[in-house]
Amino acid sequence: MQHICVYTGSNLGNRPEYRRLAQALGEELARRGLGLVYGAASVGLMGVIADTMLAHGGEVIGVIPRGLFKREVAHLGLTQLREVSSMHERKALMADLSNGFIALPGGLGTFEELFEIITWAQLGLHNKPIGLLDDTGYFAPLLALI
Repeated sequence: MQHICVYTGSNLGNRPEYRRLAQALGEELARRGLGLVYGAASVGLMGVIADTMLAHGGEVIGVIPRGLFKREVAHLGLTQLREVSSMHERKALMADLSNGFIALPGGLGTFEELFEIITWAQLGLHNKPIGLLDDTGYFAPLLALI
């Protein structure tokens, strides 16, 4: 099975469209038979996409550092929950398990993960596709910089 890593917030954000976007992506990934790899939280947009995938019979792999297990409220109903020792190990494992990457609206952590995976591609560490899913203009200021 192919897996898509999704970077998004452990918060719902300030627009209801973000929730709908996470739900739509979860439904589409499950419909296509693609698995989800994500940061393992049960809250925010991360929880929305995971719950949507699970409700539609999708496979969901969460990766979380031991130190964030309680703080990020780890999702205990996943297909697989992988605990790692650090954020670096988390990002590396998520990348290894994934065939591509999609960023949804999120906070600084989402941007940090997105920029790192883009940098890894630029350095030739992977050649997997990377995309932004944005029907609200969330990423428009970022795209204006490039």
